[in-house]
Amino acid sequence: MSVSKMEYRFLGRTGLKVSAISLGGWITHGGHVTDDDAFASIKAAHDAGVNFFDTAENYNAGKAEIVLGSAIKKFGWKQNDLVVSTKIYFGLNNSADPSNPINNVGLSRKHIIEGLNLSLERLGLPYVDIVYAHRPDRNTPIEEVVRAFNHLINTDKAFYWGTSEWSASEIADAWRAADRLNLIGPAVEQPQYNLLTRTKVEDDFRWLYGKFGTGLTVFSPLKQGILTGKYNGVETPPPGSRLAEATDKYTKSFAATFGNETWQRELKQVEALKPIAEEIGATLSQLALAWVLSNPNVSSLITGASRVEQVHQNIQALGFVEKLTAEVLEKIDKALGNKPVVPPLRF
Repeated sequence: MSVSKMEYRFLGRTGLKVSAISLGGWITHGGHVTDDDAFASIKAAHDAGVNFFDTAENYNAGKAEIVLGSAIKKFGWKQNDLVVSTKIYFGLNNSADPSNPINNVGLSRKHIIEGLNLSLERLGLPYVDIVYAHRPDRNTPIEEVVRAFNHLINTDKAFYWGTSEWSASEIADAWRAADRLNLIGPAVEQPQYNLLTRTKVEDDFRWLYGKFGTGLTVFSPLKQGILTGKYNGVETPPPGSRLAEATDKYTKSFAATFGNETWQRELKQVEALKPIAEEIGATLSQLALAWVLSNPNVSSLITGASRVEQVHQNIQALGFVEKLTAEVLEKIDKALGNKPVVPPLRF
């Protein structure tokens, strides 16, 4: 299978270039796929031009970081050719007693610094390119959070810091604190963004892009597989699907909602997308990924993969972005009926 030529985009307003499609290790690395399969997927992504690999301290209790670091070592890659990110917040497995993690969770200065040190040990790397605050911590002063992430940058353990699943006001608070303290603010946010989840990226964040240069590295572009179409016309998640096989808490709770009112509405929306995908010669998955990539505020789209074939299929989506003309995008909006009504910005 021929693979589309990789595109590289700047991470927000920084000078860092990341592959438009990246590979993440949530659930897969150190989880429901073998290490050999994970290594094969990571290598296939790298061979196709992916330079950005994303993980987190809590992905499969730290095993995802170990797998990614082991792959980098196994294939002899130079770190300066890669962009590696991890996330700090949920460090309960760093504790001797995960049921009572105390300071191993949250964004205290203690956990931010100790948490990244432990992540670097698992990765076997001296630094990461990007470290994210995996969630906002409303119990810790934002000044403490900003100072701690700047400490990581000043000690060469990270080059950039960002946020994940923060609100627009919380990101702005971080920037105000950084400006007040003459420190570096968050360069990037990692939100969920897909054809069925649009409001935060297209409305709530719209003023952040111009004011702070916020870049986006988005996750769940297929919304747990709903946008592949594989759940249409079935009574229960089919054998072999993530919802049928997953053992992690998040996916199991998501699978428990299968068939409810929200599911039925979203499956109807997916059904309405099928003729549009056929019109441009794409699969539903490729249409969904290409649509995310068509947003100029998206620096990188984080994909997951259990098999090499999935890596190649995902990267093929790059070839369909140019086919998403204004007319096709309008058809998509009409089929979904969920485009946020956004008033013009006033500065």
